[in-house]
Amino acid sequence: MSDLPAAPPAPPERGAPIPLAALRALRPKQWTKNGLLFAALIFSGAFHDPQAIGRALLGFAAFCLMSSSGYVLNDTLDREADRLHPKKRLRPIASGELPVSAAWVTMALTLSLGLLLASQLGTGFLIVGLAYLSTTLSYSYVFKHMVILDVMFLASGFVWRAIAGALAIAVPVSPWLLLCTAFLALWLGFNKRRAELRHVGAGAGTRKNLAQYNQQMLASLESIVTSNTVLSYSLYAVLGPTPWMALTIPFVLYGIFRYVYLVEQLGEGGAPDETLLKDRPLQATVVLYGLTAIAVLLADERGLLPKLEPSDLGRPSAAAR
Repeated sequence: MSDLPAAPPAPPERGAPIPLAALRALRPKQWTKNGLLFAALIFSGAFHDPQAIGRALLGFAAFCLMSSSGYVLNDTLDREADRLHPKKRLRPIASGELPVSAAWVTMALTLSLGLLLASQLGTGFLIVGLAYLSTTLSYSYVFKHMVILDVMFLASGFVWRAIAGALAIAVPVSPWLLLCTAFLALWLGFNKRRAELRHVGAGAGTRKNLAQYNQQMLASLESIVTSNTVLSYSLYAVLGPTPWMALTIPFVLYGIFRYVYLVEQLGEGGAPDETLLKDRPLQATVVLYGLTAIAVLLADERGLLPKLEPSDLGRPSAAAR
């Protein structure tokens, strides 16, 4: 038996046209993450304003392009390690379908167009876009190799998205929205690390700091952020635009429980965007959540719901006293 280490699986042969490979390198499936920019549009009640919808869509497009430039950069820097991963080895840059020189050109063009669109939404939006890009660069070059900080920097990218969504339509930034976003992103990030550790192992060489994690540690971190995610959203729902938003809490709970089931029982979670795009119950939960939130906000705006003050939620009614 040979003592030589097993060679990594060979990447697929080149064959896809470069434009198609460049499009795949932009990871359009992960544009679903930028849907967070629409949160402010919904919760502010501006979802029936055509101008606000147009600005939100423009902001969404800008962040899709900016985030894709970050994906191309990350895949270019990680191409050697990605070739050791069972799934990432199929990415265009790691597989050789997209030459490194073409990847740099793709990144530059995508970034330039994204910044151009961002500038159309005002200085504040552009500054947040640049802050997001700075966070992405910091992650790609430094913090992706640091345990815990890698997940925290990934989560901060979602917080910038939430802020950008509010700035795009010129509404106040809700601290509750930022808190919910941060905890949810941390929760997804630790679940992602847990799935990676389970699938490829700590010593596979696909991620340098994966060896510093273990399943028990990740389970503890996940437990902390799960409870805070549920608590912060529940408080936001009750203390936000209308206490009747509490009707959306069951959808949030089910979505979290369903995702935990997919991670623990079916081995999903390594790519949250792919999990969302292929799991029908999760998709239905997102749609029903959005419809319920819009229905509650519209009904409250038109005075169709009984008045319910947050301070009255724990107080017995006169009939019960």
